[in-house]
Amino acid sequence: MRRRIIPNVQIAVVDHEALTREFIVNVMMYSVNRDILVFENADGLQDFLGAGKPVHMVLSAVHLPGKSGFELLRYLKKEQPRTYFVAMSANPADEIPAVELGADAFLARPFALKDLFELVDRFVVGSDA
Repeated sequence: MRRRIIPNVQIAVVDHEALTREFIVNVMMYSVNRDILVFENADGLQDFLGAGKPVHMVLSAVHLPGKSGFELLRYLKKEQPRTYFVAMSANPADEIPAVELGADAFLARPFALKDLFELVDRFVVGSDA
């Protein structure tokens, strides 16, 4: 069975912490060999989506300045319900509300590289049977 990446996949990373954001973007670019959309806050991604541009997967910190990751998740699941949303937080207690709001996965910080690779495999890599 051969593995393939969804054609023209769009992945967005939303995190106000520059080092974390850069780490995730570099890992994701390596995984899918595509440019990754980068946003420091929820408003940036909402503006992008509001312009009618699609996103297949969003990895977002739960705790962001301004609108929270929970607010972004609520918005995304209303406006683009087929988009995968991965919530990230150092607080394990954030997992339950994230899942209840519709998050497709939760990454507890700190996380390992293999955790990011598994998310890519689950949400953006398909197989040719």
